[in-house]
Amino acid sequence: MPHTLHPTIAQVTQTIIERSRQTRQDYLAKIRLQNQAPKVARHELGCANLAHVQAASTASEKTILLHQQQVNIGIITAYNDVLSAHQPYEHYPALIKAAAQKKGAVAQVAGAVPAMCDGITQGRAGMELSLFSRDVIAMSTAVGASHDVFDGMMYLGVCDKIVPGLLLGALSYGHLPAIFVPAGPMTSGLSNKEKAKVREEFAAGRVTKTDLLAAETASYHGAGTCTFYGTANSNQLLMDVMGLHLSGAAFVPHGPLRQALTERATEVLIDWSDARLQQGAKFTHALGLIVDEKCIVNAIIALLATGGSTNHTLHWVAVARAAGILINWDDFSALSAVIPLLTKIYPNGTADVNQFHQAGGTPWLIHALLDAGLLHADVVTMTPAQESGLYAQILMPSLQNGRVAFSPCADKSADDTVLRAPIDAFAPQGGLVVLKGNLGRGIIKVSAVAAQHQRVIAPARLFDSQEEVLARYAAGGLREHFIAVLRYQGPRANGMPELHKLMPLLGNLQNEGFSVALVTDGRLSGASGKVPAAIHVCPETQDGGPIGKIMEGDVIVLDATTGELSVQVDAAEWAQRKDARRAAVATTGYGRELFAGFRQQVGTAEEGASVLFV
Repeated sequence: MPHTLHPTIAQVTQTIIERSRQTRQDYLAKIRLQNQAPKVARHELGCANLAHVQAASTASEKTILLHQQQVNIGIITAYNDVLSAHQPYEHYPALIKAAAQKKGAVAQVAGAVPAMCDGITQGRAGMELSLFSRDVIAMSTAVGASHDVFDGMMYLGVCDKIVPGLLLGALSYGHLPAIFVPAGPMTSGLSNKEKAKVREEFAAGRVTKTDLLAAETASYHGAGTCTFYGTANSNQLLMDVMGLHLSGAAFVPHGPLRQALTERATEVLIDWSDARLQQGAKFTHALGLIVDEKCIVNAIIALLATGGSTNHTLHWVAVARAAGILINWDDFSALSAVIPLLTKIYPNGTADVNQFHQAGGTPWLIHALLDAGLLHADVVTMTPAQESGLYAQILMPSLQNGRVAFSPCADKSADDTVLRAPIDAFAPQGGLVVLKGNLGRGIIKVSAVAAQHQRVIAPARLFDSQEEVLARYAAGGLREHFIAVLRYQGPRANGMPELHKLMPLLGNLQNEGFSVALVTDGRLSGASGKVPAAIHVCPETQDGGPIGKIMEGDVIVLDATTGELSVQVDAAEWAQRKDARRAAVATTGYGRELFAGFRQQVGTAEEGASVLFV
């Protein structure tokens, strides 16, 4: 198929390749050293070691494991039944083991990782563990795989920090083939727009808590991923585009096709694991080879084209580094300038991910971007197909005689109010903008912010916690034009929690005609909505960042149209102001004290806010 890549994408990719040359070479050398093909992984085990591996297995599994000829698949699961998105995973291991047995292979649960929900911990102490849980998941993944008896790895995870954490850990075993298996979205309930309206009404005191709870439970009502396009569903879309899911798997709802896709993913992984044993050094489907510079650029493009989660300006920086690839926010900014916005999914539209999938979903999105020269086609994916490269990911799965069949996606979007081609884009540029100025660097998600609100110039109102903002609002002290500056929310201060408790009240003030915005070193994530918010500002306050020098009443300029984030203070006076670093931040109780070392060692937001690469 003819394919001419957009010159900006080619240039950004080449810049990343050159910037990463040494670190990528070091990573590839490491996984080559780990590659034991053409022998099965457990071939080198001593007799006692191997006896432990097979001790609890069935008789047929013991035969395979002891004879050391057929492959053994390791499963890392994020199952728990507190998270609706992960509850379906309860029965996946049995399904995977049965599918493996039919292929003459074995599958074993290698380990489990924690999976917490930001929707449950919003505004609570647990939110301060949320971002750090990603690196804990990465470490837990490595621990699970550390028995080194697996020829391929299968990863079960969906939500915010879970998929990035699994991928970070998986890349430390990047010499193995790996596939990620999603669990699908919940069915559509109360629309996200209606839910957001009730939240604003509650913040304004116009509806009761009973009304709010009824709306929330009508929205979050069953098993599966929340249906808005937040971090969890951004994860799923990016894994489709990176070729680490079977094509079109991300948003298939629960049912027979979902089960058949899991069985097919098992079969595919076993086939690739067999191929590794046969091909040795020529094997092309190792995870660390698939996740290369072009794959990472494709992920960023997909994020921008869909107005996805701002959390991925942290997560995918860290993921890239795990593969020896160095990216930064300037790469996001350069790509955003040429990537059009092709979707309208809440919060930058009214549709949910089920409607997006029905409109054509990820396969059609990839098809449209490839046709426009806006994705790298020459990449490797886990989907076995006659189509080469990324064209393997434009296939839509269906169920035929109880088996998964793949067919080309439709020529046109089934709903152009939700999903469009670049020639008819919703906006000419992507959903994220990098902000720069004398307040540092930050990110703003603009895909859901109306044009008239993308530039705010207003006096600063200083806060050190969400509770302070809520209290001043409740007292009637914020009925004015202002920019809320919320400090001490960065990874070094308190673990960088999300700050969604602020959105209903700021949305109400915006509805009343006030120009309002947020500037913070904290996070908002994929649910960032109609209120302009400069987030991830770094250096953070606790690192001596300039936002700690802002004083009450200083005039701040937040301009997403020009990428400016600055304070209008005389340069000489600004230079004399002291930063606002604290000697200690109160982060004890509810397990927070266990993460003191993380807070001391964590890198900056633009470096991925990770403790793994310091």
